[in-house]
Amino acid sequence: MTTPNTESPSTQGSSTEGPRIAALFPGQGSHAVGMGVDLTQHFPHAEEVYATKEATLPGLRELVEVGPFDELTLTANQQPALVAASVAAYRAWQAHTGLTPMVAAGHSLGEYSALVAAGVLPLEDALRLTRRRGELMQQAVPEGVGAMSAVMGDPAVVIQVCQDTAGIVQPANFNAPTQTVISGEKAAVETASAALKARGLKVIPLKVSAPFHCQLMQPAAEGLVGDLQATTYGPYAFPVVANVTAELSDDPKHTADLLDRQITGSVRWVETIQTLAGLGVDTFIEFGPGTVLTGLLKRILPEARAINVGTAQHIKEFEL
Repeated sequence: MTTPNTESPSTQGSSTEGPRIAALFPGQGSHAVGMGVDLTQHFPHAEEVYATKEATLPGLRELVEVGPFDELTLTANQQPALVAASVAAYRAWQAHTGLTPMVAAGHSLGEYSALVAAGVLPLEDALRLTRRRGELMQQAVPEGVGAMSAVMGDPAVVIQVCQDTAGIVQPANFNAPTQTVISGEKAAVETASAALKARGLKVIPLKVSAPFHCQLMQPAAEGLVGDLQATTYGPYAFPVVANVTAELSDDPKHTADLLDRQITGSVRWVETIQTLAGLGVDTFIEFGPGTVLTGLLKRILPEARAINVGTAQHIKEFEL
C-alpha cells in the first residue's frame, strides 16, 4: 500500500509528487449478481453504501446479492445497483489507501457514480435518480421500435452515414477510436448499418432494452428534468468530466443540465479520456464490477496505466 496522500482534493496531483489519478466509473452492462458483496464483508465503508441502498430502495440489495440476473438486468434495477457497487468500491478503496483522485469521469450512468465520489451528489439522491432514470428510459420507447449497433471503423464515416440516413439514427457512444455505437429507430439503424457495411465497416447489432443516447430518449429527459432540478448539488471535491461536453465540470449549478442533456446526447468517451490525459493523469482506476472501461482505455491510450478496483482482493493488493 502506498503512503496516504495528504493534499487537499483541490490540489491533489497538482505537484510532481504523488500519483495523478483519474477515477473511472462504468455504465450499464457491467453488472453481475453478487457484485460488491465481498467488499461489504471486508470494508465498513462498502457496507454503509449497501445499507444505504437497501434503506433507499428496499429489496435491491437482495436482488444484487442473489439475483435473478434477468431481474437485475432490468434498466430500473441495474442503474442504481451499479451506482451502489461502484461507489462501494470507491469508498472502500479511498478509506483503505488514503488516496484521492484529482479528477473523475463516468461512462453514461457512471457519471452519477463519479458525482457521488466527488461529493456533488448524495448517494441517496443518486440511487433515487437512477431508479427513476431507468424507469423513464425503458418507458420512452416501445419494445421493438428502437435498436442499437456497434460499428467498427472510422467514426467520421459513421457520423456522415447517420446524417445521410432518413429517420432517427445517431452516434450514441464514441467508445474507442474505431468503435462507435449508433442508436435510433430500428429501421433507420438497419438502413445505416447496411450503408456502413457497404463501406467496409463491421457492424454488430446489440441486444439492448431500449435505444439509449438518442433523440428517442427525449421523453425520458423531459420526465427526469424536474427531479434533476429539484436535487441539491454540493461543491465538487474534484472536477468531473461531463459525457456530453468531454470537458471538466466543477460548478454545481450546471450539473442538472449536464445530466439532463446526457440522456439524449452522445457519450464522448474518447474525448473524455483525452481530456484526462491532457491534465497529466498518469493512473486510471476503474471502480466497480467488470473491466469494460479498462479495455476501452487501452484502445484509446495504449500506454496508459490502468487498474481495476472492484473486489476486496483488488483493494488489499492495491499498489501504485
